[in-house]
Amino acid sequence: MTGSARSRAETGPDGSDGWYGRLKAYEGRSAAESGRGRDPVNAPMIRHWCEALGDTSPAYEGPGAIAPPTMLQAWTMGGLSGHAARSDAYDELLALLDDAGCTSVVATDCEQEYLRPLRPGAEITFDAVIESVSDRKTTKLGAGYFVTTRMDVHADGELAGTHRFRILKYRPARRRPTAPAAARTPDADAATRPRPVVNRDNAGFWEGVARHRLLIQRCGGCGTLRFPWLPGCGACGSPEWDTVEASGEGTVYSYVVMHHPPFPAFTASDGASGGAAGGAGPYAVVLVELAEGVRIISNVVGVPYRAVRIGMPVRLEFQRVDEDLELPVFRVLEGAVVEAAGVAAVAAVAVPEGGAGR
Repeated sequence: MTGSARSRAETGPDGSDGWYGRLKAYEGRSAAESGRGRDPVNAPMIRHWCEALGDTSPAYEGPGAIAPPTMLQAWTMGGLSGHAARSDAYDELLALLDDAGCTSVVATDCEQEYLRPLRPGAEITFDAVIESVSDRKTTKLGAGYFVTTRMDVHADGELAGTHRFRILKYRPARRRPTAPAAARTPDADAATRPRPVVNRDNAGFWEGVARHRLLIQRCGGCGTLRFPWLPGCGACGSPEWDTVEASGEGTVYSYVVMHHPPFPAFTASDGASGGAAGGAGPYAVVLVELAEGVRIISNVVGVPYRAVRIGMPVRLEFQRVDEDLELPVFRVLEGAVVEAAGVAAVAAVAVPEGGAGR
């Protein structure tokens, strides 16, 4: 750390010396004491978790079932009412940061270590400690401090796992003033799609998209197909895999219609978006079940968002959304468009705009 950086880290926002030392003094102090899970490990919560995530591992059902390891934190959560176990020291640390102007918070990441399986009926207890407070960091969100807590989770008195949770307490950065709407050019308002995060685990998928191929991972151990791409098989745990190419046939398994915030980039390229002028209206986000049995989140193109229906047959195509980005999307099969449009028209007559009570 340079002298100037050290100076900024060790003085408070008001210039007071030793302020960072006051933050560091909380390291090692308790964040939660003698916490107790609201419910024992239980089959209904395990079932709901697995259904929500599409996890069909046989290890999580039947006699001898265990809980998915990633549920570790779920058994410690206090619900909307919070936990009485949270310590005064942790509240004092957060208050100190609030007083320094770091009033905003964002969870950044967590790390978990699993030491033994959790089985239905196990009683969960936990303790947490403030493990570290970083020096002052400048991020795009604003300048602030990373606070890391470590929770030790016990099942029937035996250590079952650890959960590290990191937050950023920060002072929001000032936003640059934007030009009045009348002064902006059309190009300035032309939004672009967010860029996908490409990493070593999914790079092969995006390489396939570049070649107009939708690739699905296939486990080299048990043959189970999986999507999205993952480093290991959720069914048998094998890290070995190859790929199969999707046929492109599928059906709409579920969907939501996004109304706010308006995002022209998701509708401007679809002439049938049904939105306001400029393509900034609502749009449908769909979960498509492919013929191979896996599901993918995407968009349906070529029909108004009002016409999208569960069970609607769709077919894969690749759409260039801007100069640098091409994405897999789904177009409704021609025979289904008329049927879907008819359903939408009937619904419009039965429920006039403004609600059924008018």
